[in-house]
Amino acid sequence: MSNALFADSPAKGLVCRNCNATYDLVAQHACWQCFGPLEVDYDLDELAKVTRERIEAGPQNIWRYAPLLPVGVHLEDRVSLNPGLTPLIDAVHLAKALGMRKLWVKDDSANPTHSFKDRVVSTAVSAAVKLGFERLACASTGNLANSVAAHAARAGLPSIVFIPSDLEPGKVVQSAIYGGTLVAVEGSYDDVNRLCSELTETDDFEKTAFVNVNIRPYYAEGSKTLGYEVAEQLGWRLPEQVVVPMASGELLTKIHKAFEEAAEIGLTEPGKVRVFGAQSAGCSPIADAFSAGTDVITPVKPTGIAKSLNIGDPAAGPYAIEACRSTGGGMAKVSDDEIRDGVKLLAATTGVFAETAGGVVVATLRKLLEAGQLDPDAETVIYNTGEGLKTLDAVSSLVGPTHTVKPSLKAAKEAGFLQS
Repeated sequence: MSNALFADSPAKGLVCRNCNATYDLVAQHACWQCFGPLEVDYDLDELAKVTRERIEAGPQNIWRYAPLLPVGVHLEDRVSLNPGLTPLIDAVHLAKALGMRKLWVKDDSANPTHSFKDRVVSTAVSAAVKLGFERLACASTGNLANSVAAHAARAGLPSIVFIPSDLEPGKVVQSAIYGGTLVAVEGSYDDVNRLCSELTETDDFEKTAFVNVNIRPYYAEGSKTLGYEVAEQLGWRLPEQVVVPMASGELLTKIHKAFEEAAEIGLTEPGKVRVFGAQSAGCSPIADAFSAGTDVITPVKPTGIAKSLNIGDPAAGPYAIEACRSTGGGMAKVSDDEIRDGVKLLAATTGVFAETAGGVVVATLRKLLEAGQLDPDAETVIYNTGEGLKTLDAVSSLVGPTHTVKPSLKAAKEAGFLQS
């Protein structure tokens, strides 16, 4: 397989993030020379030909950005649930509560399987089919499993997704309902990922695309659409600051990459977006390394309620740290109680019910503001990456009926809520 399969793509190959070794557009995620991670390398001259008008004339989903992605230039090459163009909410009341001038919430819970993972899976599966794979798979903390199983059903392909056995029930049900094989592994996400990496080397899985392992470079590029989309929804402007949840750290790095590319090829005016990363204190290896002034990640055993962010050995951690430092941004970690408060505050001020990762972002935003690290007067975008109905257990003990009454006017009046 060679670059001929991607003849109309602006991608010219894969490149190592560490040593800059180059490879063809094949199913490979690690450099043979230094074992560093590979990412898609683009022909900037081709990207520069992409205009705002061309994008705006495209479909109402992520594929309007196909000329900026490694796959999907042609409609017939796309395997997709058509995610994207999710709401960018003017969070007036949340901004007021936090003492901010201008705050937006990019709400990716509005995607087909209710998380941002539909973006990355669409690009990954489109590449997998192009590369001749016959089955889809992944290692997942939940949202990715949901999306891979759904995309496999749409594409008419078998799927086998691997999850930690202690995953939230809502995510287990959503993964299973699509009819693929669902394997619960007795261990952490890092154990699951290690198993999947070993399976990719076996004959039984030769024709299986593990979207976040052997075709990871194509998968990761889907996250860039969260950067392009925000810029477009702001009227082709870059925000001044963003706060992004971190698990592997890849989402943050790709949003940062999209902002840089948009400015470089003329879609927006030149500018630098300050990038901030958010982690749960139960799994904060990236934020801890940042605070320690190093880019060396010390793996941890994840705990805490933000299970979708529980990657104890994050592959893109050093690159997330680099993105934050190079832009004058920062990172912070927050406790389970702060996360719950963040979920409740976001819901009460915007009408957005976020999963725990969204609570991490709101709590981190508040902590960074209180510490003086984040400018309250700068236009800021925060990212909600998933739907709160997937993580009900985290907040179900904190909320419920405020009153219970008998079905009579007298009882309603006596309860006192009519005057509240």
